[in-house]
Amino acid sequence: MSSSHPDFFLVIFRVIFCKFANMKLSLDCSKEKLTINLFWANIVSFLLIVPIVLIFGLPYYLLWIDDLDSFAKLWLDSISAFGFLKIFLFFILGIIIHELIHGITWARYTDNGFKSIKFGILWKMLTPYCHCKEPLRVKHYIIGGIAPAIILGFIPSVISIIIGNFGLLIFGLLFTVVSSGDFLIINLLRKENKDDFVEDHPSEAGCYIYRK
Repeated sequence: MSSSHPDFFLVIFRVIFCKFANMKLSLDCSKEKLTINLFWANIVSFLLIVPIVLIFGLPYYLLWIDDLDSFAKLWLDSISAFGFLKIFLFFILGIIIHELIHGITWARYTDNGFKSIKFGILWKMLTPYCHCKEPLRVKHYIIGGIAPAIILGFIPSVISIIIGNFGLLIFGLLFTVVSSGDFLIINLLRKENKDDFVEDHPSEAGCYIYRK
């Protein structure tokens, strides 16, 4: 029983430390709210389809043009009733993994690890989110923000171009487009000092930036 006391006091200390750290940030730095409009983010997602398809789809087309007939058949098969259901379930699984990647990456830079990560859904826009409850340096926040796009979008797309896998190309393109909201938030921070602190917004798509 007594062995649990150190853990209890350690938790209390961490909570107090985090509260003090947040208070100190507010006193020592200027604070500004940076958010994106989710409706606009969905519009941007749609508009990004063309450049993303050109960046990854055009090289694929040029390298694997001889097999387009088989790829067309694969696409038609995939949109059959059963195929559509599988795609939908796969998409939902991918969204969950997308948010997990955010959380796992950000947790590496927090004092409390995964305990500082919260998952949820913005029901008004049916948009899932991952929220980090601790302030992070801008550079670490950006790493966590871009990680899902790299792991689920860029890497599968590049591999598909190398090996000629059409299904993998569609997967990569889809989850690159899904990351458009992350791109917009990262764009808000691109001119900020990478060693300043940023706090993830608890209920909106965006963050607070603390400038020294």
